[in-house]
Amino acid sequence: MKTALIQQRYTGAKETMVRATAARVAQAAAQGAELVVLQELHQGPYFCQSEEVALFDLAESYEADVAYWSEVARKNGVVMVASLFEKRAAGLYHNTAVVFERDGTIAGRYRKMHIPDDPGFYEKFYFTPGDLGFTPVDTSVGRLGVLVCWDQWYPEAARLMALKGAEILIYPTAIGWFDADPEEEKRRQKEAWRVVQRGHAVANGLPLVAVNRVGFEKDESGTLDDIRFWGGSFVCGPQGEMLAEASESEEEILLCDIDLARCETVRRWWPFLRDRRIDAYEGLLKRFID
Repeated sequence: MKTALIQQRYTGAKETMVRATAARVAQAAAQGAELVVLQELHQGPYFCQSEEVALFDLAESYEADVAYWSEVARKNGVVMVASLFEKRAAGLYHNTAVVFERDGTIAGRYRKMHIPDDPGFYEKFYFTPGDLGFTPVDTSVGRLGVLVCWDQWYPEAARLMALKGAEILIYPTAIGWFDADPEEEKRRQKEAWRVVQRGHAVANGLPLVAVNRVGFEKDESGTLDDIRFWGGSFVCGPQGEMLAEASESEEEILLCDIDLARCETVRRWWPFLRDRRIDAYEGLLKRFID
């Protein structure tokens, strides 16, 4: 399965961002991509750097946005994972990944389950935790285990997707560092991000796709010191082997051939699902065990 990861920087306006993204989807399709994955909240800025009530207006166009990206998927004949700000009802908003089939129909949705609340990443102000659970989406290219960004740090999310038959793990992402951070800390953060996801791939015997934003985005409220998204979008195989990796600083269409059939071979060598002690995991349903 030829997969395209579209890593971009914010252009400064939704209109130009959308046009640029659609053009890259077309370019990826022309190069043979069957599956195209876009970064988290790809239509605009990463607006969660501050808490601003007016920014909820960005979700007012959700239905129109779904219709637009549906047509992009249909026109290019690709399965596509888009990441949108969903207004579900007044005062009820989600960070939602929408999966489109080749013909533009909606194959499924995933609403981000784990919502962070850290300096510069004030997502709890904007997003209600998802209520669709960890359910893979069936498509013509395979059963996609779509998760979003902060979900990356939770092995439970990846495991549940695997237990429900996901054939690949997919993470649209927006993660970066502050320029003022020491260089050693920046490297530790990025390496932790890579390692934890490669661990999910290994533990579940599945390939994994992570698509990150890239470039500097200013906090217009002046609350913090802005974010520099570190790019580094990557694909790894079911043993955590790196198959493709994008730049830290440049926009890129990262193309990678993913062999879904290889998972069967790897799981025969390393039958982790067979050896799980499901009779001894009750504690996982507790917040903490005293």
